[in-house]
Amino acid sequence: MPESDGKPPTPSLRRPRSRRRMIARWAKRGLLVLLVAAVGALLVVAWLPKPIAVDIVDVERGSMSVTVNEDGRARVRDRYIVSAPLGGRVARIELHAGDPVKRGTILARIAPVDSPLLDVRGRKTAQAQVAAAGAAKGQTNAQIVRAKATLSFATAEAERTKKLYENQVVAAQALEQALLQKKTAAAELESLRFASRVADHELQMARATLSRSGGGGEQLDVPSPVDGVVLKVIQESEGVMQPGAALLELGDPAALEIVVDVLTSDAVTIEPGARVTIDSWGGPPLPARVRMLEPSAFTRLSALGVEEQRVNVVVDLDGKHDDWAALGDGYRVEAKIVVWEGTDAVTVPASSVFRHEKSWAVYRVVEGRAVLTVLEIGHRNSRRVEVTAGIIPPASVIRHPTDRVSDGVVVAPR
Repeated sequence: MPESDGKPPTPSLRRPRSRRRMIARWAKRGLLVLLVAAVGALLVVAWLPKPIAVDIVDVERGSMSVTVNEDGRARVRDRYIVSAPLGGRVARIELHAGDPVKRGTILARIAPVDSPLLDVRGRKTAQAQVAAAGAAKGQTNAQIVRAKATLSFATAEAERTKKLYENQVVAAQALEQALLQKKTAAAELESLRFASRVADHELQMARATLSRSGGGGEQLDVPSPVDGVVLKVIQESEGVMQPGAALLELGDPAALEIVVDVLTSDAVTIEPGARVTIDSWGGPPLPARVRMLEPSAFTRLSALGVEEQRVNVVVDLDGKHDDWAALGDGYRVEAKIVVWEGTDAVTVPASSVFRHEKSWAVYRVVEGRAVLTVLEIGHRNSRRVEVTAGIIPPASVIRHPTDRVSDGVVVAPR
């Protein structure tokens, strides 16, 4: 063996080993610190509240309308029930529902039973009927003269309003009101002309009754007073009828109107001329307008057995008859009557709004948190609520907030 001289190792030999040990110690300490930090982060994340999944929708600005939605039915505007002018044996009526008839077409024939059609009392009665029918005819003629004057005035007023509207002097509503009055006056004149034809028929029948006296071989023909369609045959089989007994019902299916019964609390918000959409009748939606509200209400039991006060709203169909030719008398429809419209309304879903103390509120989403926001609301329908103060777009709110949602809670889109 080589002999040692007893001197210690030189520093150049000890320095590399010391540096490696120091680096190993610091590496272990660094790994320990990282491990402790990771465990701490996991604990913090585990104890943090988890976001609540919610449906988030935007606050919108645009058009909005409020409607009264009720069931209605279509009916022929001018209908006439042909009745037996005097007693006798009515022959079997050959006409059926849906058959077209012209004015003067023989609808039914009445033959005497066993005695003459007219006796002394019957003649006096027939003379009185002739006088009454003549007076009714004169009254109808006077009403037609008045209706013509009203239509002439309404036409001139519509023309004046149209010129003012074109010159931007009046609003579009004034023009629509003038056109509605013109249309109403025209419909009233047409209805009075229909009534005049009916009065002529009554006078003709009364005179025919007065002239038909004598032997038992007489026969009375009952002609149609108007052009139209047979809506219903009330007495189809042959039989002895009393005076005034209903035989047939006539009308013009092209002259339809819609009758909608609404709650009286909703009726006070409906105005003549209001826009209406007729739907669920088996065809495309039909535009229409409110013509009038009947002045008297009635009581009806609801499906739950609760008494409700209702009133009829009469609606006229717009557009061409070809658009609703398949719609018939007595058909069920659904009417949506517009009672308010806005073009620049701030709205939120109705499911987002809830009561908060004595006000209305929503939960607004701000930086991932729910913020309770008190609102002032205006009009509302089944889907949207108009906001007059409290929030403006762009903003987002929570739809269908649950009991888990509160002010300041963390939320996330579902």
